[in-house]
Amino acid sequence: MDYQFNNFYEIIAHHGKKRRKKSALLVDDEKISYGDVLNRADRLAAFLASKGIGKGDKVALFLRNSPEFVYTLFAVSKLGAVIVPVNTFLKEEELDYILQDSGAKILVASTVHEKVVDSSHASSSCAWILWEGDDVKEKGEQHIAFDKALSITSEVQAAPNTLDDCAVIIYTSGTTGKPKGAMLSNRNVISNAESGRRTINVKPRDRAIVFLPMFHSFTFSIGVILPLYVGASIVIIKSITPFSNIFKQILTKRVTVFFGIPDVYNALAKAKLPWYFMWFNRLRAFISGAAALQPKTLDAMAKKFKRATLLEGYGLSEASPAVCMNTFKKQKAGSVGTALYGYEMKVVDDEMNELPRGAIGDIIVKGDNVMIGYHNRPEATAETIVNGWLLTGDMGYMDDEGFLFIVDRKKDLIISKGINIYPRELEEVIDKFEGVKASAVIGIEDEKSGEIPIVYIELEDGVDTLDEAGLKAYMREHLANYKIPRQIHVIEELPKNATGKVLKRVLKEKIKSHNDA
Repeated sequence: MDYQFNNFYEIIAHHGKKRRKKSALLVDDEKISYGDVLNRADRLAAFLASKGIGKGDKVALFLRNSPEFVYTLFAVSKLGAVIVPVNTFLKEEELDYILQDSGAKILVASTVHEKVVDSSHASSSCAWILWEGDDVKEKGEQHIAFDKALSITSEVQAAPNTLDDCAVIIYTSGTTGKPKGAMLSNRNVISNAESGRRTINVKPRDRAIVFLPMFHSFTFSIGVILPLYVGASIVIIKSITPFSNIFKQILTKRVTVFFGIPDVYNALAKAKLPWYFMWFNRLRAFISGAAALQPKTLDAMAKKFKRATLLEGYGLSEASPAVCMNTFKKQKAGSVGTALYGYEMKVVDDEMNELPRGAIGDIIVKGDNVMIGYHNRPEATAETIVNGWLLTGDMGYMDDEGFLFIVDRKKDLIISKGINIYPRELEEVIDKFEGVKASAVIGIEDEKSGEIPIVYIELEDGVDTLDEAGLKAYMREHLANYKIPRQIHVIEELPKNATGKVLKRVLKEKIKSHNDA
């Protein structure tokens, strides 16, 4: 595949000159042109360079959805440095781990997350902290207001930054429970933008709404980079609440492309929308990722929005993230579509032999979207990328037309509201609580969130009762809120196989029979 741009900065440098006065970002009542985005990215790059940021350095973003997120990603790219978007739902211990593992030199954070940052060790692990927000307090020379950084008037030359250089590190937990940083090159993300452009047919006249967190790989590549890659506009929503604000923005900003996750579409399908919204909205495409859509949601959306098409796709952070998608020409209910332009997709057995159509096996992917590897994890990389093929850890089958159907996940991954939750990470925290011998976290279906985590706990010998209130308080201290199990069940003994591995399928059957009773 041939590419027009070698890195993110070249995207804004091109459109900042070609479409200088065109709106790139629309946020609240403000319109920010491509020329303004380029100017601010250049100023920020000069500031970061003055603080010692250069080729290969890591800059962490603990930001809410904001124009500052966009300025920073382009500024960092200009210097040949690496962006590290961080999940803003994380607590201080989780933030600390990512800052230390990535080796971030600068943290760019929103003041709405000030409490978490101040409680973490960010001040000692990062040389500088740059604050975005309305109420930036003076904390000393190490802490700098974003507006002050943009006031710099000097310029800096763009550093060499090739298609194969690492551009961004997206952290995603693995089976060990510790987050792993998926290193994505410029080629990875730009190829995803180009492949997505061809499928969604995004044009410069389009306006895409971005309300899902920008730190998420789906939003980062498909919601932010893709529209700006083609010279379109993005409507930035800082907070998803109130949900009614999203409908207002769709109308007033004339949104044409909507990026969402299943729980959003579930809510949208059930929402009672005024007649004028249904009549005057300009939506032409709904793009869904992160989890599977329920058939009833697809049906309800099709009946409700007759002028727009809902395209369901599949991906993972290690694939930048989009792998396949249904198209405007053809969609199949229950399928996540066919491979995007330039990518290969197979279903194989345990020996990597391709299986016949209709047979269930492991899903593997090959193409320019496959990550460089895991940051500081050569062994994990070797286990995940084999002969250029990315082992997704998911299972499924393909039909005769190449449409992929996801059947199950090899990993015990839980997807709640489109965000990944990895049981082992939770278990490592819970197992440290007083009186707990062992724990097993599983996911159960939930109409609102898709899935929610619950935990089964085996108590230590001699312990009769579990301090549930204390455990909940403990988990709130050590885990992001969305990771905390919604149910706690004490069990006499966790079911295990001959090698001592917990049989989670038995627990899933147990809770299912309990709920069905």
